[in-house]
Amino acid sequence: MDAPATAAWEGLVTTTLLGTARRTPPGTGPGPEAPVALLDAAAVETVRRRAGLRPARAAERPHPAPEDSRPPLPPAAARRLAMLLADRPGASGGGRRGTAPDLMELLPQWLAAANARGFAPPPQVLPALLDAARGRTDLRPAALEFAGPRALWLARLNPDWRFALRSAPGGGAALPHLEDDGSIRQLWQEGLFAERVALLSALRSREPAAARELLATTWATERAEDRLMFLDSLRTGLCPDDEPFLEQALADRSRNVRATAAELLSALPGSALAARMALRAEACVAIDRTLSAPAIAVEAPHECDPGMERDGVVAKAPAGRGERSWWFGQLVEAAPLGTWSRRLGGRTPREIVALPVSDDWQGELHAAWCRAAVRQRDAEWSRTLLGEPSAPEAGGPGAVSLAERAKLLGTLDAAERAEWVAGFIAAHGLSEAFQLLGVCAVPWAAPLGRAVVDALNIARDAGSYPWSFSGVMGLAERCLDPSEAGRLDALLAVPDEPENASPGAGGYWAESFQRLSTTLRLRAAMTEELCTP
Repeated sequence: MDAPATAAWEGLVTTTLLGTARRTPPGTGPGPEAPVALLDAAAVETVRRRAGLRPARAAERPHPAPEDSRPPLPPAAARRLAMLLADRPGASGGGRRGTAPDLMELLPQWLAAANARGFAPPPQVLPALLDAARGRTDLRPAALEFAGPRALWLARLNPDWRFALRSAPGGGAALPHLEDDGSIRQLWQEGLFAERVALLSALRSREPAAARELLATTWATERAEDRLMFLDSLRTGLCPDDEPFLEQALADRSRNVRATAAELLSALPGSALAARMALRAEACVAIDRTLSAPAIAVEAPHECDPGMERDGVVAKAPAGRGERSWWFGQLVEAAPLGTWSRRLGGRTPREIVALPVSDDWQGELHAAWCRAAVRQRDAEWSRTLLGEPSAPEAGGPGAVSLAERAKLLGTLDAAERAEWVAGFIAAHGLSEAFQLLGVCAVPWAAPLGRAVVDALNIARDAGSYPWSFSGVMGLAERCLDPSEAGRLDALLAVPDEPENASPGAGGYWAESFQRLSTTLRLRAAMTEELCTP
């Protein structure tokens, strides 16, 4: 736009701000017509400004969206996906949920099933899918896998979906073929941090030794925070061949890097660090032969020497924790569990855990063994420390809390895990079982599913406060095997309420079981739709 036109517009703006009583538009005198003349002049000048704009240089057209070679969804499954994405949580917040299934809570399960079958989404649902993933970080991995390459193409065009670029390996950039050594080394040396992390992770999953060797080429020049992230990638495929590199990392100038290297080495029972920690731990634990019956005697370390610190022992104890017990727990946690049978007279893990421990050290010792069993993925020690599921709720012979038990369960296979939790629920009910259910494979095995339904039924018949079981009921909707729906038919009626029951509890229980039954049948239909062309 030229200078005279700009000056004319600015003059009209100035007149508007001052008022026509103090300044009139050009060619108009003071009086009642001046405001009308100002508006007329502004209208004409607006048209002139619009007509006088020079066209801007055309922006570069976006590249076409990439092709998605995966097979399309079956029509019924595509319609179901649209329904799941259209569902939104109610605006009322709390209160009773009624009998309608929560469709958004079924979306993660639907995505997992669709990804397992390798389907591609209909293009028209991608915006809604990205919006759903934007609002729920737990959805992002499965949603982006299902959305495929077109999600990244869309994310580059809409700032609201940029999270997809950050969540994708390498920020959405294509990684070189793992057989292309030249491109791999160039990306490792010149790429962005996210690209390098993605490259190292991909290479580690395919060729662990090659990934470790690539990391070694630049290790000395990396920033401390980057070294920590790169070192963490060695958890995948961790093996004895990694020991020399991890031993060098024990001398790193970063405390966090040293601690991570020590943790990884202690997960290798045959490593030199594990042997050093075993010697230290053995010096603290022995059979007390002064008593009439065998017992374990503990003598915690009196100092944390430089060698212990180099091997990952944190010297400064947390607030409220004694230094000696803090050091002792770290030594036992890092020692190979095979140490204890040799040290304690050839006893089995079950015999060792059953031994009394003198001077109130049992809790500290057993808790450290729990952490060691989880770190070393030792199923035999985990079973021993878990104890029988009917043991008191405060913990088994070794587990000091239900949180410890949940971690120990994670070292067992899915069937054994489900059987143990089913036994726990049968003995103790559902009030303490929520976090244990969270580590069980989905869908729940038949014995676990029956135990949950039976416990819910018992709680209902006892007139228990129904809202306290809403978390377990929500888990059941997502995790119970759909084949269990038929067993719920007898629980759909409103029960007679005992005198001490909460008012309206019977109606709430009936609604909850109705919603559970409906949700299970809906999940069965979703699976069938994905399997039907």
